[in-house]
Amino acid sequence: MATDAYHWGPLAVQERVGVRELAEHVGRSIGTGIRDVAAAFLGLQPHLVVGAADGAGRMWASLLTGAPGFVRATGPDRITVAGGLPEGDPLEEALATAGTRVGTIALDPRTRRRMRLNGTLEVTGGGFAVHAEQVFANCPKYLQKRQPLDLAAEGAGVVRRGDALTPDQERAVRAADTFFVATTAEADGVDASHRGGLPGFVEVTSPTELSWPDYAGNAMFLTLGNLTADPRAGLLFPDWESGALLQLSGRARTEFGAGGERRVRFLVESVVESLHPGRLRWSAPEYSPHLGSTTR
Repeated sequence: MATDAYHWGPLAVQERVGVRELAEHVGRSIGTGIRDVAAAFLGLQPHLVVGAADGAGRMWASLLTGAPGFVRATGPDRITVAGGLPEGDPLEEALATAGTRVGTIALDPRTRRRMRLNGTLEVTGGGFAVHAEQVFANCPKYLQKRQPLDLAAEGAGVVRRGDALTPDQERAVRAADTFFVATTAEADGVDASHRGGLPGFVEVTSPTELSWPDYAGNAMFLTLGNLTADPRAGLLFPDWESGALLQLSGRARTEFGAGGERRVRFLVESVVESLHPGRLRWSAPEYSPHLGSTTR
């Protein structure tokens, strides 16, 4: 049943927003099996975003990169990932630990397609595998279109760690048109999701606080539902043109306003900025046509 796709957190948000019937219908798309079309899609991707908690319980979202085929379906409910994260990534240890609950999202900027797969990690000889507990696709809404350019040979690895944003990092967040968010609901696992908007849609109110509007989407409210149950969250801001990554870990809450407006407020607790060799660089964006009709 569709209701089984949601724990109490998403159900509470769906009720509050008045979309339970729609959410029940959409929830039928969530399964545990990887269809042939999804397997083919995964095999073409050079990126995979993974969300998980580190050893201290902090949530992070990280980016794995490899030649197409480094992520592939190896069973009806299992994917394998060759390689691992660069040294110094906050989730380096978590993705080498059996039983880690992970959320993944494969997003193709070339085609504006995305697929999410959440489950439990298994360590393998050449990387790791994920046994799927939730598999589903999302619509292309709010995804920017980009084309791959080249691989960067140079890189200094992790270049900065801290507990607040620097002025340059604040500017990077304000300039972002895309970020990823990892959330959890303890026994119900981890989810990794995408957020897109025109530059400036993420507001930085201080070096330790930022917020963004929750645009109308698929009515599932998996991210907001997880935050209702557990405020921990990890954000990943990719600089598509340089390949730099900005990872934030902290806590978030949803503010519900008049007329159905929603805004997520995030408090920064830890920051990692990196510039790894071998990262993929992308072209400037062709913005989503849906961004002219966003609701705040």
